[in-house]
Amino acid sequence: MICLDTSILTPLILPESASERVAASFHSLPPDDLAVSQWTVIEFASLVARKVRMGDLDAEGAARADAQLDTLLERSVAILLPDLGDYVAARRYLRRFESGLRAPDALHLAIASNRGVTAFYTLDKKLIAAANLFGLPVAEGI
Repeated sequence: MICLDTSILTPLILPESASERVAASFHSLPPDDLAVSQWTVIEFASLVARKVRMGDLDAEGAARADAQLDTLLERSVAILLPDLGDYVAARRYLRRFESGLRAPDALHLAIASNRGVTAFYTLDKKLIAAANLFGLPVAEGI
């Protein structure tokens, strides 16, 4: 299973510098092998809300982005639900101060690790470095 970070989902839905590259790579991935955590869905909602508050996106654009995410999830991406073990693992990761992790990213890695994903794709260089520190299968991948 390939787990996708928020930094991969976002340029699939909202225009960003990485949108073209991410879309091309995304469509080459096996659709029945893709997953995101429920936490990623929440992070995406937070990002959209922030863009609206900052005036970068209007309410209609936000509604379209939410609808696009829902469609993507329904068609080709499984949702992984966090459980107590994920929060315990995230706390353990945060205790490794040299990782530089913050709670949201520690939770992403914990969910992916506890589900035995074969790859965790992210565009976040700091998250890649932290995952490498823990020996987790992470890559920019796209």
